[in-house]
Amino acid sequence: MALHLIKLCVGAESVEDLREWVSRKALAAVAAGQEPHSFHTTRMVPKRTEDLLAGGSLYWVIKGYVQARQPLIGVETFTDNEGIGRCNLILGPQVVETELQPRRAFQGWRYLEQKETPRDLASLSSDSGEMPLELRRELAELGLL
Repeated sequence: MALHLIKLCVGAESVEDLREWVSRKALAAVAAGQEPHSFHTTRMVPKRTEDLLAGGSLYWVIKGYVQARQPLIGVETFTDNEGIGRCNLILGPQVVETELQPRRAFQGWRYLEQKETPRDLASLSSDSGEMPLELRRELAELGLL
């Protein structure tokens, strides 16, 4: 079973903001002759990399809710200019919207077991993906979505 990561998407106001950021990173990578992947740099290196790369994703918390995920396709460690060890989480170019799941703020990233992940919006049988975000938030807070 795949293992996932969860992380706050600092600076993003919406899933659209995240998509725009991913698009800019992909275009810059293609212009540099690289694959159109985005990455997130973090100081801590996941120890369970093999489990993460067996189908895992990075789930993004935006404005207090898990709202989207990106597939994890690689983990690269490096040392920065100041001699500090860092890690790039290499992410696939697609941003998949998920059902809203409330999350309190936290620092860094956390492991997320498969059983704790929100479902992809596309996999839900209802029309909840077509609802306005604010209505989905209210329904999720009431436990109705």
